[in-house]
Amino acid sequence: MSADAYEPYDFANRRHIGPSPEEIAEMLRVVGVSSLDALIDETVPKDIRLGKALDFDRPLSERGALDRLRETANKNRVLTSLIGQGYHGTIMPPAIQRNILENPAWYTAYTPYQPEVSQGRLEALLNFQTVVSDLTGLAIANASLLDEATAAAEAMGLAHRVTKSKAAAYFVDENCLPQTIAVVRTRAEPLGWRIIVGDPFKDLEPVQVFGALFQYPGVTGHFHDFADAIAKLHEAKAIAVVAADPLALTLLKPPGEMGADVAVGSMQRFGMPTGYGGPHAAYIAVKESYKRALPGRLVGVSVDSRGNRAYRLALQTREQHIRRGSATSNICTAQVLSAVIASMYAVFHGPKGLKAIAERVHRKAGRLADGLASLGFSIAPQEFFDTVTVEVGPY
Repeated sequence: MSADAYEPYDFANRRHIGPSPEEIAEMLRVVGVSSLDALIDETVPKDIRLGKALDFDRPLSERGALDRLRETANKNRVLTSLIGQGYHGTIMPPAIQRNILENPAWYTAYTPYQPEVSQGRLEALLNFQTVVSDLTGLAIANASLLDEATAAAEAMGLAHRVTKSKAAAYFVDENCLPQTIAVVRTRAEPLGWRIIVGDPFKDLEPVQVFGALFQYPGVTGHFHDFADAIAKLHEAKAIAVVAADPLALTLLKPPGEMGADVAVGSMQRFGMPTGYGGPHAAYIAVKESYKRALPGRLVGVSVDSRGNRAYRLALQTREQHIRRGSATSNICTAQVLSAVIASMYAVFHGPKGLKAIAERVHRKAGRLADGLASLGFSIAPQEFFDTVTVEVGPY
């Protein structure tokens, strides 16, 4: 057969994804039009169409497009992130990066609603809940929320649902992260709740609030035992919420031992890159008595038809399973992939490994504080985990 007998292959217009010309012709036949242009004429109003071809350069091949993107990306300046405020530099173990983050099988957030094909994902989320419960000292944790600020707002809503206090105000520790205070204020405004921001040891009047949020450690690095403040809240029938750094909790007294009713926080520093500020998977944990008011997903252990251990979503009184008026939250996706990565980060390092990482972080912060003090700077607080405040004088 001569070379002229072969039909030329249109590399520029034929894509590996999408219908072939034969498939397009068949679809046009089914819908009863002669061409794609005729289909557009019948479906897209002419007054919203441009009326002329877009002024694009000649199309690039896949390799050419990758080269162009690489050339553009090389113009970026890679700088050290100093955002702080609850965000941290992390190291993701290569085994987690390759087998989870870069593995499309882990991506689908809604797959846990199909437990028969999602046992691995559900087990990873159960690990997440177990880690959070162990670190916070609280009985029940869910399988992640959107970010720490959202979790704090959800905890405020939970506090109002379960409290026996008649107050319409909520106290927020002035040492909370600024984005947390902002989101809590925004959530409270349409609900008619007054937000009081102040020093929990000077400004908190338990009888005036239905709950209070404390930061542990605080944004300036201070950390306190809130047990006395929490006890006074309970005397006034109010609810105590503690926003805590999970890595710090490997070394510090857990919120549950202080008497906290709820604990929230970000799991970002469990192996997740900062990602320009997130969002990153958050946790929320509660006392056993408040499990029915807990927002978001909750994974439980059950038994399948063959008598084997099986994982499934438990307490299905939330998300799309809810009856009208019974919703505890509108959180759905809630950073499933991030939660799975945080779960596997904890599994990868184990309890001793996580504690060793926390001790190393603290030692480095201590060396920084000592170095700055030796240069004459005033450093506070004297006791800290990984954050210090430096007095640098007037701007």
